[in-house]
Amino acid sequence: MDVSKDTVKSRLKISDDVMITIARLAALDVKGVAGLSGEINRMSRLRRNGPIKVTMMGDVAAIDLRIKVKGGEKACNVAQDVQNAVKENVQNMTGVTVARVNVTISGVVFE
Repeated sequence: MDVSKDTVKSRLKISDDVMITIARLAALDVKGVAGLSGEINRMSRLRRNGPIKVTMMGDVAAIDLRIKVKGGEKACNVAQDVQNAVKENVQNMTGVTVARVNVTISGVVFE
């Protein structure tokens, strides 16, 4: 008696909104980040003009962020920490490979 199993290939699609939310929380958790440059709402996601953009290239993601840095912090170090945190969190929580995280510093906030 032969037992054959039909293999079903399925795909799980992770919404860009989920990756944007994870990236936002990861970036805001980094020491030295004062905030994001702009507001994230439904219209900014639809028009792709918000502070976080996710571009999918096949199964690999590219993430662009615009942040504001707190005064007195080294912008280069903060940007590197944001890159590492966003990449690690998105990959761990979604399973989507992140090819690159581009961080643009759009301002400095002095308190």
